[in-house]
Amino acid sequence: MSTSHPTPRTRPLNFGWSLHGNGWSVGRNEVVAPDERLHWTPTIGIGVQHVMAMFGSTVLVPAITHFPVSTTLLFTGVGTLLFLLITANRVPSYLGSSFAFIAPVTGAMATHGIGGALGGIVVTGAALFVVGLIVQRTGTRWIHALMPPAVMGTIVALIGLNLASSTLAPMREVPLTTFSTLLAVVLCTVLFRGLLGRLSILLGIIVGYLVALAQGQVDFSPLHGAAVIGLPAFHAPSFHVDTFVLFLPVIFVLIAENVGHVKTVALMTGKDLDRMNGRALMADGAASVLAGLGGGSGTTTYAENIGVMASSRVYSTAAYWVAGIVAAVLAFMPLFGALIATIPYGVLGGAGIVLYGMIGIMGARLWVQNHVDFSNPINLMTAGSGLITAIAVTSDAPLMIGNVQIGGIALGTAVTLVVYHLTRAVARWRGTEPTDTTELDAPSPGRLG
Repeated sequence: MSTSHPTPRTRPLNFGWSLHGNGWSVGRNEVVAPDERLHWTPTIGIGVQHVMAMFGSTVLVPAITHFPVSTTLLFTGVGTLLFLLITANRVPSYLGSSFAFIAPVTGAMATHGIGGALGGIVVTGAALFVVGLIVQRTGTRWIHALMPPAVMGTIVALIGLNLASSTLAPMREVPLTTFSTLLAVVLCTVLFRGLLGRLSILLGIIVGYLVALAQGQVDFSPLHGAAVIGLPAFHAPSFHVDTFVLFLPVIFVLIAENVGHVKTVALMTGKDLDRMNGRALMADGAASVLAGLGGGSGTTTYAENIGVMASSRVYSTAAYWVAGIVAAVLAFMPLFGALIATIPYGVLGGAGIVLYGMIGIMGARLWVQNHVDFSNPINLMTAGSGLITAIAVTSDAPLMIGNVQIGGIALGTAVTLVVYHLTRAVARWRGTEPTDTTELDAPSPGRLG
């Protein structure tokens, strides 16, 4: 008589991670899949590594934009847990602070304070969530048609180039601190291997901080009266129509980052995650809405944490639950946030040179990876027009259309999209379109942070 065994019940959220091997080691040609885990001791250790990997970039965004660091850290942790829930525990990712928000946040704060900036983050997150709903039903082909590599590469590059002007003042006023930080970040990237190499931004900031300290440039007044344990500083958003246009380009960048992240994880794990693209976009959108409602920076998926997974070969979402919880716990230490607030602007300027430059070159990397043909005048004029517009219209010299202030990133993005699709439509109508099939290829973006 044979005994039949009932089919195991499917766990929608995959909280029942299966133990990989003996739970303590990963074989030479093995990976720990998202629905697997090691024993909790090594899993906790890997989760802490993820916190360290995202830390430098995540705290740098609120330091630059003058957002409360502890609040941002809290919402990156909570946002990561929300991301895992919405993606049904199938996409390992940490949601850290996005550098794409820096320029619009700075512009919004200049006119409407932190509340106006938070309102822009909420609207951006809500729009991204809606895009995720559409992608979940229709797929990503329409995204690639709207933003082919020539367009997406330009939008990514113009963000970095527009932000470059903010590093001029530190270079002029505190050149030793600025360039010491720059040099430290660059050297740490190539000097160290493994996790230390991925912490180059954090290590560079520490070196720059020490250089600034030696010159008496560090103001310790934020530390006075800061409690060791306490609640983060929460802020409510306010909504102003004139700031929303500043945040429009961020949506395009976040779409590219999330789709690229899911694609990368799928390649590394050998899993088919195409059905997760919509969920990932919805999750990042929801996390940004939550952050904007409480006073945190907008979020995005982080490539630094992909590096941790690649080196450890552990793609378990269990490690990200640990990372999200650890980050949220750190947020309840006001003294820690106050310490971050003492970072001199020369250090931030030095780190900004590297980061904004990387954003700009990431756009060029998109062109190269997707074989964008710049002998095609449509691609050439699209990129040239968008980049020059964004470089010309800086935060110090915004363009006023009526009572609405238009920043270089928003205007550059609009110019890029209009020039590409208008010239291509006219060329098709007239039969003068150059032969170029690269626009049909799906872009493979990197992260802006």
